[in-house]
Amino acid sequence: MNWVEIRVKTTTEAIEAVSNIFYEAGVAGVVIEDPKIYLRPHDTEEWDYIEIPEGLDFEVAQVTGYLVEDSSLAERAETIRKRINELPNYGLNIGKGEIILTTISETDWSTAWKKYYKPTHIGNRIVIKPSWETYTPKPEEIVIELDPGMAFGTGTHETTVLCLEILEKYVKQGMTVIDVGCGSGILSIASGKLGASQVLAIDTDENAVRITQENAERNGLDTVIQAIKNDKLKDIDFKADIIVANIIADVIIDLSKEAALCLKDGGIFIASGIIKDRKLSVIEALERNGFDLVEQFEKGEWVALVSTQTPIGK
Repeated sequence: MNWVEIRVKTTTEAIEAVSNIFYEAGVAGVVIEDPKIYLRPHDTEEWDYIEIPEGLDFEVAQVTGYLVEDSSLAERAETIRKRINELPNYGLNIGKGEIILTTISETDWSTAWKKYYKPTHIGNRIVIKPSWETYTPKPEEIVIELDPGMAFGTGTHETTVLCLEILEKYVKQGMTVIDVGCGSGILSIASGKLGASQVLAIDTDENAVRITQENAERNGLDTVIQAIKNDKLKDIDFKADIIVANIIADVIIDLSKEAALCLKDGGIFIASGIIKDRKLSVIEALERNGFDLVEQFEKGEWVALVSTQTPIGK
């Protein structure tokens, strides 16, 4: 069986959305190459020297993944192309938006993309580990086993890292969490590992729901995490201590209208996937819908916002 490598040349701003389109189309082994990582401050304890590749175009980011070469290939590739071309309608600059398809053998595919994934440390205690890697955790660490195979949200993208670091700070034992746009389920799993007693994972895509449930079982959290297909928070009868959404700015703006109805008193709304240029628009929407901004975090071109409901009478 052959595979087709699909590579999209886009912008840093559109990486998150393109990766999600890949995931929902069943693309395997998604790899993100963002040249602007070389322009950001790095921890001198971890980076002694950074070699910038010759001729690197800092305005062109690449998202690469793999599709099985079968009868549905043409249809899926066209769906991906169409959805990427629609992203400017959501205020995202897709840059070149160029899509390149290359056929490769299964042997090459099965080993090539794994080199990108090693155990990744996030925050103070979280470790993301692919199944084929051996890792001995320290006593205080929590390990999330997550294969990137079909998965978007493997802990490598800045918006996912922001969410994980914030969840590590806010999730307490026995809390309830709603994960909107759960993708691979990484944020749901992290919430469960950090002590949440009940997690509702929501996605509009059936593949995401299935993969989240499988990953929950892999991590021993199938009784804690329930994954469902739904349109954001529409008709959800569930009150949470925390709602987390790692989606694009326009969807978060829309979500802010419903979030308060699904939060307990004093509940926290964590919103990520926001490009810096859209931060003020999201903050205005949150305030308009009864939220006070508590904290904001930045990583690269991305922003995550933590807000809570404005007390009645304020």
